[in-house]
Amino acid sequence: MTDNSHFVPQPDLVAKLGQTRTPACVMLINANDPSGAAGLTADIATTASVGGHPVAVVAGTYIRDTAQIFDYYALDDEAVMEQARAALEDLPVQIIKIGFVGTPENLSALAELMSDYPELPVVSYMPNLSWWEEERIDLYLDAFKELVLPQTTVLVGNHSTLWRWLLPDWDKDASPGPRDLAAAAAEVGVPYTLVTGIALPEQFVDNALASPETVLCSGRVELFDATFTGAGDTLSAALAALLATGCDLSEACTEALGYLDGCLEAWFRPGMGHVVPDRMFWAEADDSDKPTPDDEEPPTPIEFGLPPHDTKH
Repeated sequence: MTDNSHFVPQPDLVAKLGQTRTPACVMLINANDPSGAAGLTADIATTASVGGHPVAVVAGTYIRDTAQIFDYYALDDEAVMEQARAALEDLPVQIIKIGFVGTPENLSALAELMSDYPELPVVSYMPNLSWWEEERIDLYLDAFKELVLPQTTVLVGNHSTLWRWLLPDWDKDASPGPRDLAAAAAEVGVPYTLVTGIALPEQFVDNALASPETVLCSGRVELFDATFTGAGDTLSAALAALLATGCDLSEACTEALGYLDGCLEAWFRPGMGHVVPDRMFWAEADDSDKPTPDDEEPPTPIEFGLPPHDTKH
């Protein structure tokens, strides 16, 4: 695990925010997740936790629990764009973070929106889409690559996801490194790529922010003995929010990785599925007796003495 003690919360960030009357506005365009584990819910909680103001645009909704995604319903492109444009005309948005938006039509509308606001940096996160139909995955990835990546400032994704997407014909014995993936992304216009989950020996993984020329920063972490949902959205939203507050890219990446590590270390299991990052870990008392994920029991429901739902219709 990395040292996340500097995020309790960040003194420098608090000082920066204290100099302004309004937190930095971060536009989050993503799918709703009713389980609260990932998607727009994760974006909102993360952005607020690191000191930004979430400007949330719903692109659709997952039908899911904390264990798996069952289906997805997308809003049409007009509904998505009207949300975004209304907010952009009113609020001083500093950056846009794009998650999963569901359809090539929504991606096309997003590309038009970004071209109208070329001064805004864009953080794009590509999640694992293996739950979806293969034909839809291919159409979505092709449209994202053609329409969104040319206007993306930082691409964020897991090593294996980016490898399959950006370097499908890779035939070398060694797996591609972060600079290889950054070079593939740069071919379609992305200057920086944050690659997560790069396998290392002895239960460690690396996360690296790279350009085709160099690795700008990296963070090695020990694997947790748990299956998480929402880590990628948490990291990408934290990166976007930190950039919006005025951090430079390397500083924002280092802070975002430290923040994610703290969220994962303070995991909790809200349902019967995977564990979820605790995005408000820095605001809670230290619990040295926290159980392991396998030993944790679900909380006992609290009785509030409310009357039963016996209204006659």
